[in-house]
Amino acid sequence: AGQVFDEIKRQRGLHPKVPVYAVIEDLGASGAYYIAAAADEIVADKASLVGSIGVTAASFGFVDLMNRVGVERRAYTSGAHKAFLDPFQPKNPEETVFWNDVLKQTHQQFIQSVKTGRGDRLKDADHPELFSGLIWTGEQAKQLGLIDKLGDVDYVARDLVGATSQVDFTVKDNAFDRFAKRLGASAAQQLSMALGFSGVSLR
Repeated sequence: AGQVFDEIKRQRGLHPKVPVYAVIEDLGASGAYYIAAAADEIVADKASLVGSIGVTAASFGFVDLMNRVGVERRAYTSGAHKAFLDPFQPKNPEETVFWNDVLKQTHQQFIQSVKTGRGDRLKDADHPELFSGLIWTGEQAKQLGLIDKLGDVDYVARDLVGATSQVDFTVKDNAFDRFAKRLGASAAQQLSMALGFSGVSLR
């Protein structure tokens, strides 16, 4: 999301006369909102969900379970903290502090990008909960300055851009590609669950 945000901002700098509109029709939360914040204007459906400006990382701890079933974990690493996310090892207070600092820094980067993109339109001075990870409807988001207008992609094309026709550039996958992606995503998800770690994600 950060890379897309930066590229949109770069392109806006190269082509200042070309307006960029972001449209949220269903869900514009977390990384999706991060990207949308780079646009000149954000348009959202009144019933869409917008926000979730936060960061999360989740995993499970299996230490007690391993002890109860009599299974010994053997891990060989190079580097004192290489296995600090290993769910089969006890939590280390020092590593917990370190990981929380990583999440806080990532959150601050997210917040700063949103502030850069939205500027004075944000009502964060009166609503500090904007950056707490909460989520709002499109109608509420407009009042909070998270979006600019209520509408959909047809409204943007017709009333804001003045386009007489629309071209859908979405790449359409064939049946085999869709199956392969689902199979790959499923395998990756199962592996992640088996390891007990979901990774860092913007929320």
